[in-house]
Amino acid sequence: MKNWKIKLSIFLNYFVFAILLNSVGTVILQVQNNYHVTASSASILEAFKDLSIAIVSFFVASYLTRIGYKRAMLIALGLISVTCLSMPFLGSFMMTKVLFATTGACFALIKVSVYSTIGIITGNKKEHASLMNFIESFFMIGILTGYFIFSAFINESNPAAWLNVYYLLAVIAFLAFLLLLFTPLDESSVKSTVSKPLTEDFAEMFKLAIKPIVLVFIASAFIYVLIEQSIMSWLPTFNSQVLHLPTILSVQMASILAASTAAGRFFAGIALRKIHWFYVLFICLLIAAVLVYVAIPLAKKGTGSPITGWSDAPLAAFVFPMIGLFLAPIYPAINSVILSTLPARMHGAMSGLIVIFSALGGTTGSLITGYIFEHHGGEAAFYFSLIPITLLLVSLYFFNRIQRKSKVEVEFNTTSGH
Repeated sequence: MKNWKIKLSIFLNYFVFAILLNSVGTVILQVQNNYHVTASSASILEAFKDLSIAIVSFFVASYLTRIGYKRAMLIALGLISVTCLSMPFLGSFMMTKVLFATTGACFALIKVSVYSTIGIITGNKKEHASLMNFIESFFMIGILTGYFIFSAFINESNPAAWLNVYYLLAVIAFLAFLLLLFTPLDESSVKSTVSKPLTEDFAEMFKLAIKPIVLVFIASAFIYVLIEQSIMSWLPTFNSQVLHLPTILSVQMASILAASTAAGRFFAGIALRKIHWFYVLFICLLIAAVLVYVAIPLAKKGTGSPITGWSDAPLAAFVFPMIGLFLAPIYPAINSVILSTLPARMHGAMSGLIVIFSALGGTTGSLITGYIFEHHGGEAAFYFSLIPITLLLVSLYFFNRIQRKSKVEVEFNTTSGH
């Protein structure tokens, strides 16, 4: 396989941060149980994670070609290794905020670098879309693995035992660091040949952001991540407080969402080679909306007996997380469409915009869901997803129309001299 070593490296980098970033749902439940914070207070962890992603992406994305994609990823992996090692010694709600802020900042470097690297190592739009989906599906495998890793360290008789998971995560991050360190990556095609001031780099990103196709894309990405994070971050709490599952089982069964999302992205990576992306995503969103209508009422139907394991869990715990199968293809598909529309030299700036607005969408979704969860209950919080699903259908319709009409080379020639 061509470029297999760098592909393996970016797969592992994504795997590490998938576990850390999406442990926020598990950690939200743990800090409510162990540090006695409210649901709305716990939801601030999403903001620490996502706002740090947005801020770092804003200041670094356009400058990243000068730093180098490989060097940026090494910095992120080294820093997160040290932070994970510190977590068990300084375990508190405040340290948890620091952990997610650091994780977000490091992931900003990783994601922008990975998205930009895909443009270097793929040869055409279909290959780009396929690799994007496979990488994002591996991200979901990391999330799936994370649920079981965290649940293995939870001990209800020892509230601090779950913090020991960060020793393991530090080791994984360090192994990813070593693999990348010894993996070659030719970045000569995107290296800046002209030394421009940083203000000009920012101006380039803003010029890109006001293009009609980019504006509609940004809206689509924001809404999608709002939906995904509102469900993913609060599913363990939904399982615990609405379905009344034990804490460990609540975390483990949230893995169904990650598994279904990974499967959805894997199969989408195949389907998108043959079927136009808009038709795939439109059908997926319609099915997702139907699933919300069908699954949430099942939460009201208890099993009538104590729940001790997977075999006696209520049907809703299995059905609702299957929404991931249908939401899964959307994010990597639209990211691939916008990136493969641009020349490689603009992928850094565009990746920065993707990360910034995805982060803002994730924070918004988690804060809204946390508020609804605390004041109106978990069922109402998850019914809320129907509103952004509808908005996303509309946004994707316009994104498809504009993308079909766009004249790529002329439309995106934002920099004189290129």
